[in-house]
Amino acid sequence: MLEKILATKREEISQLQLPEKQYFPKKSLKASLQKTSLPLGLIAEIKQASPSKGVLCEAISPTAIARVYEEGGASAISVLTDRTYFQGDTAYVAEVKKTVSLPVLRKDFILSPLQVEETACIGADAMLLIAGAMEAKQLHELYELAYSKGLECLVEVHSEEELESLLAVFTPEVIGINNRNLKTFQTSVSQTEQIAKMVPKEALLVSESGIHTPDDIARVKKAGANAVLIGEQLMRKDDKRQAIIDLFSESAINQ
Repeated sequence: MLEKILATKREEISQLQLPEKQYFPKKSLKASLQKTSLPLGLIAEIKQASPSKGVLCEAISPTAIARVYEEGGASAISVLTDRTYFQGDTAYVAEVKKTVSLPVLRKDFILSPLQVEETACIGADAMLLIAGAMEAKQLHELYELAYSKGLECLVEVHSEEELESLLAVFTPEVIGINNRNLKTFQTSVSQTEQIAKMVPKEALLVSESGIHTPDDIARVKKAGANAVLIGEQLMRKDDKRQAIIDLFSESAINQ
């Protein structure tokens, strides 16, 4: 599935034209995740669909969802901008930036400098880079370009091998461990427990995907995660604010 998505993305990049520049005050993803009022930092995700789960909800209002996430204590908002597989839109980034005071992470399959330029133009504060999508050297070049434009990066790994290759080149400020197996699309927080031991202490660690219960959050926190990225579990709930409260129950997480 990843190869299929990347092939589609390369075709889109070949036709990509930069949009008009949007200007917003920059917010630091890393700093916001460190200042959380919750037991862990929360990147709450706006996602209408996914290749593995299909359509999560028929219609969404990104601004309404972002507002509820902020009220629930989220540290940052992740916005899916891929249209083909996730039914996202780059326009959602500016809409959310206008609505909340939180940093906004653009989540997409970033493969080229042109997409980094696009991310800066649409008003994002940060963007996702996926180690499994490119060589570590190429990722580092995109990372450096992003930071030169005032963007931060969440650098995502899916295996110990990916992290090892990455760390041989550089140490990202924010590292995400995706709990999803990209071959089977199954998720397990044991992925974070296994890989977290290799993450340098100076990096902020985010556990991503497959987080459905306070016990999941307790496990990744114990493993060393500083924050979590949660999408599907929140998007499926009618009361998203209450869903955050339920997930981050202090008594359950700290028992």
